[in-house]
Amino acid sequence: MKCPIDDTDLAMADRQGIEVDYCPKCRGVWLDRGELDKIIERSAAEQAPRSSGHERPRDDGRYRDDRHYGSKPYKKKSLLGELFDF
Repeated sequence: MKCPIDDTDLAMADRQGIEVDYCPKCRGVWLDRGELDKIIERSAAEQAPRSSGHERPRDDGRYRDDRHYGSKPYKKKSLLGELFDF
């Protein structure tokens, strides 16, 4: 299949079970029918609050300072960030 913008052959990538067609030149992304719905469902499930009934108090940073450990805190990528990271 060709990119509708610049007529380059589209590449396919499988991201968490969802096939994403993308253009390596213009970085446009195209989804087939139903794929956007899958992405939205997974994103909503990932963002849903998880409550186990046993909530820990939040760490307000008074006792730990990451600057002293020499590393940045790990930040989890969002589902959309993982899907569209080519």
